Amino acid sequence: MAVVEEKTVRDPIVSTIIDVQTLKDLEGPVDPDWCPGCGDFAVLKSLKEALIERHIQPHQALIVSGIGCSSNLPGFINAYGIHSLHGRALPVATGVKLANHHLHVIAVGGDGDGYGIGLSHLIHAARRNLDLTYIVMNNEIYGLTTGQASPTSMLDMRTKSTPFGCAEMPINPIALGIVSGATFVARTFSGDQKHMAKIFAQGIAHRGFSLIDCMSPCVTFNKVNTYPWFKERCYRVEDEANYNPYELMMAMEKAYEWGARIPLGVIFRAERPTYEDSEPVLKQGPVVDQPMGITREMFDQLLAETM
Repeated sequence: MAVVEEKTVRDPIVSTIIDVQTLKDLEGPVDPDWCPGCGDFAVLKSLKEALIERHIQPHQALIVSGIGCSSNLPGFINAYGIHSLHGRALPVATGVKLANHHLHVIAVGGDGDGYGIGLSHLIHAARRNLDLTYIVMNNEIYGLTTGQASPTSMLDMRTKSTPFGCAEMPINPIALGIVSGATFVARTFSGDQKHMAKIFAQGIAHRGFSLIDCMSPCVTFNKVNTYPWFKERCYRVEDEANYNPYELMMAMEKAYEWGARIPLGVIFRAERPTYEDSEPVLKQGPVVDQPMGITREMFDQLLAETM
């Protein structure tokens, strides 16, 4: 068993610090390759604007994604990034956050990635209330694999894999996030980009697990849930004078509102300690800044307990 002496925590890396002022400062190493008109362009722009609003520099943010059209996003933004495995963005983001909880960790992906293969990870990350932001670009179809029904495809929707209509009830991401324990649950729409940027900034600033469901139309494979379809139905909950996102039952009622009217904005908020606040090991600072091994005092204590 290695025993190390206590030492001063190392200084943060500052060599990559730049003064981000504009969207151009946050341009990634490669250009976006989404289909023209894809809703994910608005998500990318909104995320950049949110980072600027929160004064978060590239070296202070890490973007983690899974697999899918939307999961290419980390390469399109000037920040740390990990393009992980299908459905595994949240486990990777969790590991990063626990190693260095001073980083702003943002997971991104699509509805198939997050609400399909990655669904169990979403539930557990939410109940732990990890201080993460999860942005799900929900186009209600599988885009990368060319148009099959996804977990959020509407009942009876005709797709490549459901030519006679989808026989499955869709996932309700908003209700799922609330009952799983997420302390910030919101919905945005790519056709209302400025509003989306504001919600992203609020989600990133929130202390706890933030789930942001982004209605991001797929202009190539989803001919039902289009920009006009959403624009006819979407409204902002903050425009309703009596709406209070801290009221659980009021939020659940909004979560089930879908069809003639679709609510946008912060649907639910709650305040409770984060996982990072509750984990004793992290009270000594980020794991990456802690010395390897154990101190002499810890070693002697363990030895005394086991002898």
